[in-house]
Amino acid sequence: MKFSIEYVYKHPKSQVKIRFVSDPVSLEEALFTASDLDNTGRLSEVAFIDSKGVSWNKKELLKLTKVKKEEPRDISVAFDGGFKAETGESGQGIVISYSQNGVQYRLKKNTSLDHLESNNESEYAALWIAAKELEALGVQYEEIRIKGDSKVVIEQMKGEWPCYEPNLQNWADKIETLFKKMQVEPIYEWVTRNENKIADQLSQQALNGKLIKAVKEVIDNY
Repeated sequence: MKFSIEYVYKHPKSQVKIRFVSDPVSLEEALFTASDLDNTGRLSEVAFIDSKGVSWNKKELLKLTKVKKEEPRDISVAFDGGFKAETGESGQGIVISYSQNGVQYRLKKNTSLDHLESNNESEYAALWIAAKELEALGVQYEEIRIKGDSKVVIEQMKGEWPCYEPNLQNWADKIETLFKKMQVEPIYEWVTRNENKIADQLSQQALNGKLIKAVKEVIDNY
């Protein structure tokens, strides 16, 4: 999650006060910049506004820093869903990359859910599984980059395309509700299938009955 610094500058030779608002920056950058500005002796008020418009004071942000030290950060998600229309079988694959305590990890998981009706629903189910894994990891107050090769899911979750199918809207509502509960900000990005190879492979393995869940330490981001 990023924060804008809203501060009031005190003029040294008059009662004039000028209010400024910064561009959004990271939690650490916001705290450092506010402290640096405070050293000028020209600050009379300062607040931190997160990406959802919620205002925080410095004490609250310092507390948040301590809480987040042990939590996953720098999170990206890739998801994919597959579906066999002739059998009704489905497969979902997800990859979650994150750092924790200075170490980079990659979580891979796939599942095969029953009672789905289409490939689009399987794609939504994969995103829901990713959201549940983020919740299990304890992710909160984070900006999360989410990549998928389903134009339907990505554009509907971004609010760019309408969703007329009740079953898909139900998945979308569940995902949005969970993200709001976690107070995370999803950033959706459509990618080609070639750019989504690992999640695609995991979904295909699930369709073939090979289920996987593994977390490994890695050197590079996904």
